[in-house]
Amino acid sequence: MQLMGAEILFECLGQEKVDVIFGYPGGAVIDIYHALPQYPIEHILVRHEQAAVHAADGYARATGKVGVSLVTSGPGATNTVTGIATAYMDSIPLVVITGQVPMPLIGNDAFQEVDIIGITRSCTKHNYLVRDINDLASTLQKAFYLARTGRPGPVLVDIPKDILAAKTQYKPITTPVKMRSYNPTYTPHPGQIRRAFKELSKAKRPLFYVGGGVITSNATEELSWLIDNCHIPVTATLMGLGAYPTHKPLWLGMLGMHGTFAANTAVSTADVIVAVGARFDDRVTGKISAFAPQAKIIHVDIDPTSIQKNVTVSIPVVADCKEALQAIKKEAENNKDICWEEKQNEWLQDTVSWKKEHPFKYIDDEKIIKPQYVLEELQKLIPEDTIIATEVGQNQMWAAQFLQFFHPRHFLTSGGLGTMGYGLPAAMGAQKAFPNRLVVNVAGDGSIQMNIQELGTLMAYKLPVKILILNNGVLGMVRQWQELFYKKNYSQTNIAESQPDFVKLAEAYGAGGYRITEKSALRETLQKALDDPRAAIIDVQICPHENVYPMVPPGKALTEMLLI
Repeated sequence: MQLMGAEILFECLGQEKVDVIFGYPGGAVIDIYHALPQYPIEHILVRHEQAAVHAADGYARATGKVGVSLVTSGPGATNTVTGIATAYMDSIPLVVITGQVPMPLIGNDAFQEVDIIGITRSCTKHNYLVRDINDLASTLQKAFYLARTGRPGPVLVDIPKDILAAKTQYKPITTPVKMRSYNPTYTPHPGQIRRAFKELSKAKRPLFYVGGGVITSNATEELSWLIDNCHIPVTATLMGLGAYPTHKPLWLGMLGMHGTFAANTAVSTADVIVAVGARFDDRVTGKISAFAPQAKIIHVDIDPTSIQKNVTVSIPVVADCKEALQAIKKEAENNKDICWEEKQNEWLQDTVSWKKEHPFKYIDDEKIIKPQYVLEELQKLIPEDTIIATEVGQNQMWAAQFLQFFHPRHFLTSGGLGTMGYGLPAAMGAQKAFPNRLVVNVAGDGSIQMNIQELGTLMAYKLPVKILILNNGVLGMVRQWQELFYKKNYSQTNIAESQPDFVKLAEAYGAGGYRITEKSALRETLQKALDDPRAAIIDVQICPHENVYPMVPPGKALTEMLLI
């Protein structure tokens, strides 16, 4: 059948089972929007293109599907770059479709022309400029394939306006994608698995250290079996929260700069560390020369370039996390004579004592509302399947520390890039995916203002996201560093004097607005806001001087934590 390029686009999206896209129209993509009403794909009209990508990102993290965003050329395309880089750093599968000026005008500095291919080359898994309408369908098929396979990531497809408006004979592609230059290794090498299991079975102080790759590959069931049956303690990165239930006894907490005393001490004491789907980020390792000094490291990752990149690894295992953990599990099932708990008894007792000695804690106050207390009270009121999104800064760390995560894909946060303004649109994407679940965005008063216009999107589509603002009147994490490392020179971090009235702002959009200034009113007001059928802002006035602890100072080892 003869179809326009814009129609072929929707046919391809349908083949990929895309049910929702997040976008913003413009001249270069007007043909796409002209064709949109003919197709059963829902379009969420955001208020800013950056939010379109973050929303697609939140949708992808919460569902495991490929998120899709659609924007126009020029500033529409450049506004996506922060969202693309956020997804790239955290290995999130996205397809970002951008409009481009007509082919004959490319390179002529035409109106709203930018080289988005060149701009995003370093922050996409791959990107394409479609030069021929006959290549459009195959290019889109490859884009989705690349986004979701191997180490996932964002793929950008740039489509000139004349390609969208042209017509050609269209026939659906039914053959699977084959790319000679791209063949991810899913199945682990049996010899490496045997070596890994042998080291694990000999270890007296073993530790699992897991990252977002475990969640991405849906490997949490295999991970839990190994931890529970082999009695091996586990720690996780920020991106790995939810890979193992945080209320279970073998959970040591998050590790790294703002990790637990137990996790950081365990990493520094372990004799074998099984790192699965994690990349040894600097916020995790601290001083690299002092990281895990006594441990042999087994590193499982589907991306071979992540192995040996930051730390020396004894046993590399290039494979999908799920398949690797399944193989290790099979080895364990074939070696039932190993008395795991008995040989690790002293180690397990040590980890329990570290947890008891230095849990996450804070100095409570009868009058001033502490942020940690707010999150503890929130935890008591929300169901187990609540999806938590965060902005970036102190609010993010307090959420990671004081909330419980029982399931994977229930914690959405910008890990690698640390993107302020991420949380609200990401929560929006998750709420669209799961309309009957509670979705809460934990925010700071600085970061919430970076994409606060998406309140309009929430109200337009009746998405009842709850926005919990931990309002301390400052750019909290920067202020904390200024206090601890820059002689209390609080330069450009006080934002209290120019803040909007968040309650009035919420009401201006038609959302619920709640303010909490008294500790005694916290639980009751939180409950009212959570019960509000609309989107709602909960502005909690917290202590302006509270810091996130523990903290590993920059350049220090994990054992050199600053504690309360």
